[in-house]
Amino acid sequence: MKFGGTSVADGKKLRHVAELVKSYHENGNQIVVVTSALGGVTDAILEEAHEASKEGKVSRVKEFIADLTKQHHAATHESVGDNASTEDIIAELDARIEEIEKALTGICYLGELTFRSIDYLSSYGERMAAPILSGLIRSLGIESSHFTGGEIGIITDNNFGSAHPLESSYEKIKKHLSPLLPGTIPVVAGFIGEDENGIITTLGRGGSDFTASIIGASLNADEIWLWKEVPGIMTTDPKLVPEARPLKVISYIEAMEMSFFGAKVLHPKAIEPAIRHDIPVRVKNTFEPEYPGTLVVKEQKTVQNVVKAVTVIDKVALVNISGAGMVGTIGVAARVFSALADADVNIIMISQGSSEANLSVVVNDDHLKQAVKALKQEFRNGVVGEIDHDVHISVVAIVGVGMAGTPGVAGKVFDALGINKVNVIMISQGSSQHNISFVVKEGDATKAVQVLHKVFSLEKL
Repeated sequence: MKFGGTSVADGKKLRHVAELVKSYHENGNQIVVVTSALGGVTDAILEEAHEASKEGKVSRVKEFIADLTKQHHAATHESVGDNASTEDIIAELDARIEEIEKALTGICYLGELTFRSIDYLSSYGERMAAPILSGLIRSLGIESSHFTGGEIGIITDNNFGSAHPLESSYEKIKKHLSPLLPGTIPVVAGFIGEDENGIITTLGRGGSDFTASIIGASLNADEIWLWKEVPGIMTTDPKLVPEARPLKVISYIEAMEMSFFGAKVLHPKAIEPAIRHDIPVRVKNTFEPEYPGTLVVKEQKTVQNVVKAVTVIDKVALVNISGAGMVGTIGVAARVFSALADADVNIIMISQGSSEANLSVVVNDDHLKQAVKALKQEFRNGVVGEIDHDVHISVVAIVGVGMAGTPGVAGKVFDALGINKVNVIMISQGSSQHNISFVVKEGDATKAVQVLHKVFSLEKL
């Protein structure tokens, strides 16, 4: 069971989580808990680290440390109360906070913040939440111990900021945690591991989900539960469509497609260990635990709904590469992709006409400048006539495994958009047919999502 930052934001919510875990434990379940940091803590630590590297004000660090101490002491007293175990938790928190202060003070004097330092500091949010939650579970009469990812055996490469676990981690985790179950509830600090030299690393976006997925796969768990502040994976963003519904069951491939195209509930990397070991993942709402949430499984036996969801990606840009010289010239696409890869530009979507005179790519808008610069440099000697871009766009995608082999889905999509006067700028569909994605003007994105949600009756799922 992994609990996100909103679930463990403060003392009151921490207590709710501990009581929730206790109720499932008392029903005969063996549970490992993975915790995120308290609300806003990781962002605050990183912001302070960046300021320390620029301004170097030790006085500012001391103010920050006082606020951080107050936040964690308050959460401990509010959740655990005042007793002997509280004193032990506070002592451990104070030791951790002292380490943060030393690191931030060092950065002030050095004026430098490395990727390794960022990982070290950003690990502390989870490393302080874990002892509070574990102590809280003990205060409810259940044995509990807390660990960092490295302590239970999550050994990674040293790609700081987005580390990947080594294959040996799975056996180490099993060896470490299995003997503790069923009597003890281990609480593991999410998001972090260690490299082979014992240096702290972080697992990147969706890191705590990734930790839960790695542990679940290591223990061959019945299910991996990701507790969040939403009732499951939704048919679309409820802010865009109030009628959006939580999906009861979807496949891994659908979850990954939805995540890639803007749904922020699951990150593909985070559920990869679950997919590889065929372990169902359930997304549940911490504050409505009676609701079943969304179950993500390998494949569904029957597909009742061709389309499951409509998603949208904002903050993207469209780059068009065009010119008559491209026609029949071998290797233009390869040069485009190589140039963008060398410039560390992530390509979200690609489209090329059969005339070969135009190639369009969608990139994150913060990668736009380096993308255009790299392409102009690559094609400075001709072949490409023009490289232009548009930042006022969004990518909309419809997702569903039932689309594969079902005729007329694309026709239904673009017919509905045409009737509602939504202009489609660019289209892309992979041969897997699990999604159809297209580019529209930024101002048309909400209307496109609302139209397609209604056309495919997603409010009735």
